[in-house]
Amino acid sequence: MSNNVMGFIPKNSLVHRLHSTAKLLYFIIVVTASMLTYDTRLLIFISVSSLLILKLSKIRYVEISFVVKFILFFSVLNLVMVYVFDPTHGNSLYGTYNPIFAGWGYFQFTYEEFFFLANMVLKYICTVPLAIAFLMTTNPSQFASSLNQIGLSYRLSYAVALTLRYIPDVQAQYQAISKSQQARGLDLSRKAPFWQRVKAIVAQVMPLLLNSFNNIDSINQAMELRRFGQNKRRTWISQRKMQVTDYLVIVLALLILATVFVCWELNQGRFYNPFV
Repeated sequence: MSNNVMGFIPKNSLVHRLHSTAKLLYFIIVVTASMLTYDTRLLIFISVSSLLILKLSKIRYVEISFVVKFILFFSVLNLVMVYVFDPTHGNSLYGTYNPIFAGWGYFQFTYEEFFFLANMVLKYICTVPLAIAFLMTTNPSQFASSLNQIGLSYRLSYAVALTLRYIPDVQAQYQAISKSQQARGLDLSRKAPFWQRVKAIVAQVMPLLLNSFNNIDSINQAMELRRFGQNKRRTWISQRKMQVTDYLVIVLALLILATVFVCWELNQGRFYNPFV
């Protein structure tokens, strides 16, 4: 399973046992709270709780290493771009100027900018572990039923579930195509020239896309033959009732969201300003 980019891994953990609707609502509410607030104290709390949830999910690093590295790369790139395009954005937000070093002309670095970028890092830590834990501990069928329970059409819910189920299959197909082409002498190692590797990857992607389209067409025909979508409502095999623990999880998420507005009122805005 460590070869999968992202997918459900059945395990016996507290997070796995939670109802999919409770996990979905917690994810949506807490991510929304993380996006709304720039109160560092609350972001630290949410970050710690998100990492704790990931730990309780019993997900090993080897199972998510590729995804973590991929997200880390683009997160760092985003931070660099935010600084490059406006090195004094933190100063305009907090209204003070405390330089760490003067820099060179346009580029300078202040404590305010550092504090702003640190808040952005905390936002990443708030959301990424929650997303990973949610996707890897939630059965796609249960996820579809949870989407339907909160009001989404069962047709769209089922489409989302099929997408989640298909991600590991696409990865497995890509690895099978890659190994078959390497067996024919195609060099994909780091010793090969860069453009040669790019051409090799393109050569792998084309049969993968064609195979994916064929699979999608087969699934579509099979569902049409079974008259999927004829009725306005449907039942779910994997649907189950929510327990006390599930309701407590939702209450916790609502408390975090309520704390956002309390901090908003105390700080007279979204931003916690330690410089005044």
